[in-house]
Amino acid sequence: MSDIFPDGFQMTELGPLPKEWRVVRLGDVAEFGKNRTMQKPKASLIPFMPMSLLPEDTIYISQWEMRRDKEIRSGIPIQNGDFLLAKITPSFENGKQGIVKDIPGGWGYASTEVIPIRPYPELHTEYLAFYLKQPSIRQELAGKMEGSTGRQRLPKMAVQQLLIPLPPLPEQRAIAHVLRTVQRAKEATEGVIAALKELKKSLMQHLFTYGPVPVGAKNFSPQQESEIGPLPAHWRVVRLGEVALLERGLSWSKDDEESNGIGVLSIPDILTNGRLNSFPRVHLSKQVTSNKLLVKGDVLLVGSSGAAKNVGRSGVLREEPASPLAFASFTIRLRGKPDALLQEFASYLIQSSWIDFAHFSKRAADGKYNLQLRQLQSAFIPLPPLDEQREIARILQAVDAKIAAEQARRAALEELFKSLLHELMSGQIRLSGDLTVHAEKENL
Repeated sequence: MSDIFPDGFQMTELGPLPKEWRVVRLGDVAEFGKNRTMQKPKASLIPFMPMSLLPEDTIYISQWEMRRDKEIRSGIPIQNGDFLLAKITPSFENGKQGIVKDIPGGWGYASTEVIPIRPYPELHTEYLAFYLKQPSIRQELAGKMEGSTGRQRLPKMAVQQLLIPLPPLPEQRAIAHVLRTVQRAKEATEGVIAALKELKKSLMQHLFTYGPVPVGAKNFSPQQESEIGPLPAHWRVVRLGEVALLERGLSWSKDDEESNGIGVLSIPDILTNGRLNSFPRVHLSKQVTSNKLLVKGDVLLVGSSGAAKNVGRSGVLREEPASPLAFASFTIRLRGKPDALLQEFASYLIQSSWIDFAHFSKRAADGKYNLQLRQLQSAFIPLPPLDEQREIARILQAVDAKIAAEQARRAALEELFKSLLHELMSGQIRLSGDLTVHAEKENL
């Protein structure tokens, strides 16, 4: 049977692995939260790690709370270098875990809902942290949780009995180095996305108050005081219904759904880069035979019912549907009148939270909110000349393009991380000696 494996591989309890690797039980290569004799420093505040601050996406713990000794009624002693693994549902399934680093005083306490693990010298802590990030490992351990629904916990013994592949220590360090590099690149991209979104928010506030003038050049645009606040003197204040057509969408029931009917579009379908995702298809109705409710490309939809956070959410369909498509009753289609309100400007006006959708909504007996179409038509909005609407939209579209590019980069890095995680942990990708030496030099 050995000849079916690539050169240098062996069959193990975990499947084919490189011959230099061992398979061990985690409890044989790590200490599990044993009682520790740590002398408390005479400090008024002690670091405490609640479950809420245990990270899901990063490898190191960077936040903790400082509590008075008498405020810590229960907790597990932890110290720098410990790996904390959440054991309660859904925190475990969500991937909550992290390595304690740079905690004040070198020690503290954590929630009793974590399992502290301290690897022995033959097991690299970061390697272990990444290994436990694998969905297949999470699923295997989740199947061993005990307790009542909603309060299930992972027994410490189940983690101790977990079989893991153990490459030579230099290779563990190199594997961790590669995965950490990709993860840091993803985190950096997430930081750029967050900064760009903050920039967009600030830009919208500036542009809808002073117009398309450079930030810091506010005096270039004479202001007026209006019923909706300060605006450029040459802008108008109008009611939304004066410059836009607002229409509620198509109602349908589950009984109407069929595989070859007409598509029904809602806000979640178009929130991702204006591209169509899957959507229900229903029987062709008399309501759409006149094409009144059919949508084409570049349509602006606003969420009109559901949870409070969904009312007022908007999305723009950029592409032309390949087949007949109507929009759902829990959305409102907004079409600007061509000689008054540009669709692109209207989209950003909605996004800017200029309109208080809560003011035009009613709460139903079931707790859901419904946007009142007639009242929404009476909402006051600022209306610049068409050329300024176009320039404001252009500025914000440039920021959106940068956000979309960074989001695509983040998605690519996420896919790279997933594939590397599997292939490195199974030995399908072996790291070069140079990289192993490099990782060792960094003292990882």
